[in-house]
Amino acid sequence: MVDGNSVNTTREQLLETIKSIETQTLVNIILAFFVAYIFARIITALLSKLSEKMSRSGRIKVKMVIPAVKFGIYIVAFYYFLTELLNIFGPELFLLTGLIGAAVGFGLKDLFADFVGGVIITFEKPYQVGDKISIGNYYGEVTDIGLRATKLVTPDDNTVTAPNSLIFNEAIASGNYGASEMMIVIDLYIASESDVKAAMKILRETVVTSKYVYISRTSPVILLHKSLPFYTRLRAKAYVNDLRDEFEFESDVHTRAWTEFGKNGIRAPQLHILNIPQIGEESELRTTRRKNDRSNGRHGRDSDFNAGSQKNS
Repeated sequence: MVDGNSVNTTREQLLETIKSIETQTLVNIILAFFVAYIFARIITALLSKLSEKMSRSGRIKVKMVIPAVKFGIYIVAFYYFLTELLNIFGPELFLLTGLIGAAVGFGLKDLFADFVGGVIITFEKPYQVGDKISIGNYYGEVTDIGLRATKLVTPDDNTVTAPNSLIFNEAIASGNYGASEMMIVIDLYIASESDVKAAMKILRETVVTSKYVYISRTSPVILLHKSLPFYTRLRAKAYVNDLRDEFEFESDVHTRAWTEFGKNGIRAPQLHILNIPQIGEESELRTTRRKNDRSNGRHGRDSDFNAGSQKNS
């Protein structure tokens, strides 16, 4: 059983050790982390600019290296911090470790979970910088993987910062997983009575002649169709040459395919929907109803007055 006096003595020694720390030592530790942060930012910026000037495959490969380089820099700074910690505290380090563990458990657990998530992302690579991923309710291209969070740019050019700890709770889908090519699925819907064979032929020619498509032995163009009660769905599955051209490729196929469909009498399905008035029409309709209600109310009062007059007379 641990004596209470010995515990108090250890705490007093720890406090005395903390008080005896030289200001220069603290400055060196803070300066080490500051230099590591600045150096990591500079390296990240340089590598990012370099990658944008390279080919598609080269860009992806360079961006894959960025998180590992950043973590390497931070590990060096953390090693320096641990070395200084051992030199300062020595035997009291175990007690200090317990205090740090308590702080992590009570107040910094989320930050610690984000840091662990960042380490796992860097070395296990569920996704990488340059990937198109779906995480939580967001979809976009990963632009940075930091110690605490991952940044991605959505199709609307919004930058989303997602905590790294999401990998423990959310399913993450990567569209390309480190490759510059990415599969795109395009759905077109035509009327049931339209010529499916002609539509499939037009869709194939539209996809394979697109300037954005990537075709190889392992990345073929696949066309499917499915007949449904009121329409037929045509589906094209093809790889885009550069994942950043995802929406340009989809728009190109849609535009040219529907142009050819129109020339060949292939039309979109006719959807029978309720005739809902527009906002302006709806407001006019409400105004007319109010006027009619007022008019009916006046006529009712006038008729009652006339009836009362006749009765009195």
